[in-house]
Parts: sequence; structure tokens; C-alpha cells
Amino acid sequence: MIEDRLTALLHEAVAASDLGLNPQEASFPAIELERPRQKAFGDFTTTLALVLAPRVERKPREVAEAIVAAFPATELVTSLEIAGPGFLNFRVHHGWMFEALTEIREQGERFGHLEPNGKSVQVEYVSANPVGPLHVGTARNAVLGDAVSNVLTAAGWRVEREYYFNDAGNQMDLFAASIEARYLQHFGQEVPFPQDGYAGSYITDIAAALAAEFGDRLVSAPAEERWATLKERGEAIVFAWIRATLDRMGIVFDGYFSERTLHEAGGVTDAVQRLLAADDAYESEGAIWFRATKYGDDKDRVLIKTGGAPTYFAADCAYVIDKFARGFDHLLYVWGADHHGTVQRFLGAAEALGYASGTVEVLLYQLVTLLRGGEPVKMSKRTGDIITLDELLDEVGPDATRFTLLTQSNDSVINFDIEEVARQTLDNPVYYVQYAHARIASILRRAASEGVPLAAIGEANLELLTHESELDLLRELADFPEQILVAANLRAPHRLTHFARVLAECFHRFYTECKVLTDDAELTQARLQLAAGTKQVIANVLTILGVSAPEHMERSTEPSDDT
Repeated sequence: MIEDRLTALLHEAVAASDLGLNPQEASFPAIELERPRQKAFGDFTTTLALVLAPRVERKPREVAEAIVAAFPATELVTSLEIAGPGFLNFRVHHGWMFEALTEIREQGERFGHLEPNGKSVQVEYVSANPVGPLHVGTARNAVLGDAVSNVLTAAGWRVEREYYFNDAGNQMDLFAASIEARYLQHFGQEVPFPQDGYAGSYITDIAAALAAEFGDRLVSAPAEERWATLKERGEAIVFAWIRATLDRMGIVFDGYFSERTLHEAGGVTDAVQRLLAADDAYESEGAIWFRATKYGDDKDRVLIKTGGAPTYFAADCAYVIDKFARGFDHLLYVWGADHHGTVQRFLGAAEALGYASGTVEVLLYQLVTLLRGGEPVKMSKRTGDIITLDELLDEVGPDATRFTLLTQSNDSVINFDIEEVARQTLDNPVYYVQYAHARIASILRRAASEGVPLAAIGEANLELLTHESELDLLRELADFPEQILVAANLRAPHRLTHFARVLAECFHRFYTECKVLTDDAELTQARLQLAAGTKQVIANVLTILGVSAPEHMERSTEPSDDT
């Protein structure tokens, strides 16, 4: 990446200057290079001089002057200027952008992906309990977790994706009791529906399916056998729904983990004993408590209730131990903002169990406000007034759903208006980006049909790409690897949806201002290479986002072959 090359030059300049600093020391600050918002300030800028000034007790501008004076001669940098109090502004020879385009054409779908960094991470997301179909609120968890996993993979991490589900607690018992009541009612039994039971129509559907499977033989079966059978089969039915919905979204897990297995294997008991042995848990009032206040929480938290039943928190502790025992360097959990109050005790427990601070991470996301034509759409799994994720996908499709849920930071609430997201027009961001990909595919088809096939990149004279819109597009393309790295480091896939939109905008401008098929064969081939490179990068970023890159657009405004 160009940033790496400029960083190396800056290190060399600092080492050769009179600042008395060694860039190889661990305490030397990381150099941040950014693209200025205004082109007048060059191609890249850095605040390095301002950062170093306090260390050497000199004014930032004096530090900048020392760096400029010692900056090595290179054909890469055409000018290095000092601006304001000590900003360093670079102008770089266009050749680096042509090199990037060559890499794009040669590396194809691998362009932007970084070399393996030797680190492993387990990402746990979705993790909805199997008590009903996935709903719209879960969609953001699924999309965010999957996109973060994709970004980390592209950034060189070894990633494993896991779905953890609670099949051992009160919710599953209530779920089973709800099915049992509907099953018995199906056969004319007058039984009350459990208070706070799952009243959605899908419970009746499950009961009907089980009535067809077992007939009425479970009516007269021992109550314990009936309840256990209905619970097991009901869970299996719901899980089949969940997995089918995730398949529609293109979300595939490496593994599914049952909370029940932690209890059966004694993992929960072992985790509590480990905390007791470290004096990070204690017994009081017949219960066992975690010393959460020792780790910044507002009060201590129960691990084992009075009477001996473990809490979900105790199972969470056992789950952390199990994950690290499988050899992961880092654990990443994707939780809704409603779990905010749980984070401090959870991270404290991980530290108490002996895992280094920072190796367990929780990514919180705000909820989704579902609208239709600007009006709120209410949902409740318990009452049955629910918009399922499948219903949403039926209306807007997986591409628009995924892209829209990734357009904003996880810290922001998303207003998801079904009517707006379903609208297949160019003011819809996902269609705008996909349209750019389809338009380029159309250009390349047109060129080939006219006897101008895309040549090998080495045969093109890329230095003919001098128009401002061509250079702007090249800069965006070359920035893709850096965008991946930043998105991975910040756990911020929304940066890539923004990048995709900017890239599509740059292409549409280039297409408007520069005729691709011209009477100049060399210029035509150079612009075809630029178009093909853009198509590849759009496809690459959409793949990371989990969105398709169509060769044709099935809409009334099919991309024109008129170039």
C-alpha cells in the first residue's frame, strides 16, 4: 500500500534528522496518513510533526522542517510541503496509482485482501434462542457479525463463526409449555395456555406439525415424556427455520454451540469453582456471587442462585473458557445495545478467569426501527405481532437488507423504511452501487462485440489516464486495501458501504466525462482497463458486505451499451 511506502520514507527521514528519535523503538508513535479533503493540500497529509513536537520540546513547524530537510530523494514523492502549524502534505507521482490498477487486474478477487497476520478470532453472532423465527431486530446482528467476520478475514485474520444458543433455560421451558398447550388443544383437550407463553401463530403451526407427526399418542403419554418430546422436536423445527432464513441471507456458520452441553459436561460448575479458587467469587445468602465490583461493575452478580440453579452469566463464563480452550487468540461477541449493562461484568469475569484484557471484545449495536412509509411497524414475539426476517426478505431481498443495515455505524439507530429500501431506483444506495457494476459489465460486452476485447494489463499504456475524473477514480481504487484494514481495526464494515458508494459515484462521473470507446485505440484500452479494475473492486467490496454484484440489472433502466 502507498501508505506503507510513505511511512517507511518518513521513518527514514526522522532517523536521519536532528530530532534525536529512533522510529524503530516501540514507543515511537504510529504514523497516520490521510487523504486531505481538499485537493489543494496534496494527495496525503500527516500530523506526525505535531505528534512528535512535545517529545523533542520543539515547535511543530520546526519538527516538520527537520523532517522535510532529511526526507530522502525518491521518485515517488513529487513534493512535500509544510502547511499550517506543521502538517506535512505530500504530492505523489501518479505511477503508484497505475501500479495499483495493475495489481487489481492481476490479483482479481484477491485484491485488497491482506496477508495472513497469524492471529485467530472467533466471532459469535446471531445466537437467537430457538423459540421462534428470526425477526427484523435479529437481522442487524446477523448482518453486522457476518460483515465483520468477512472484513477480518480480508484483513488477514483466521476467523471462525459460531452461533451460540440457549437451550437449557426458562425460555426454552416456556417455549415447550406453549407448544404442549397448543398440541393438546389441537386434540380437544381443555388446557390453559401458560402465562407469558409464546402466543405467536407459529406456535400453533408447530403444534399442528407435531400432531401430524405423532398423532394423538402423546396426549396419553406420561407428561414428562410428552413435554420432552415436544420440546426437542419443536426446537428442531424452529432451528430449521432459522438456518433456512440465514441461508437466504448468505450467512453460514462454522459451528453451532449448545448451552446445554456446557452444563452436561460440567463446564459451568468448573467455571464457578475456578472463580471461587481465585477469590473472585464468594458465597452469601445461600448463593454464589462474582466479585463484579472488583472489575468496575456497580454491584456483584449472582453465579449460582439460592437453591443451586446456575444463571446465564455462569454459563457465559464457562463458554469463555471453552472458546479459549479451542485455541483462539481473540473472542468477539456481537450483542444488542440492550445488553450494555452486561458487558462490564462479562469482561471482568474473563479477566478474572485469567484471560488478558483486550482478548475478549463485545461489539454492541443499536436496534433497528422498522418503518413503512415513515410509520412505525410494531413487533412482539410474545404476542405474535411480529415481522419476521423472512417477510422482510420477501419484500426487499437480501442485498438491499444487508447493504441498508450496514450503511451506518453500529452505534447508530437505523430507521429501516421498507418502502424506501425496496425502491429499485438510483437514489437507493445499494442499487446505485450495483448499477455501476452492471454498467461496466455492459461496457465491456459492448467493447468485445465491436472487436475491442480487454487486453492483458501489461499491454495497456496507463499513463494516458490523465483526466481529473480518471485520476480521482484511480485514487479510490488504490485506497481499497487501506479501507479494509481500517474497517477491520475499527470493526466498522459501514466504512465499506460508504467506500462503495463513493467509488460508484467516481465511476459514474468518469463515465459521464470520459468516452470509453474512442477512435484512439491506446486510450480506449487504458480506459477499458480502468473500467474493468473498477468493476473488480466493486465486486470485491460487495462480496465482503455479502451483497451480489450483478452483470445485468433487472429493472426498467437496464444499463445502456451506449458508451
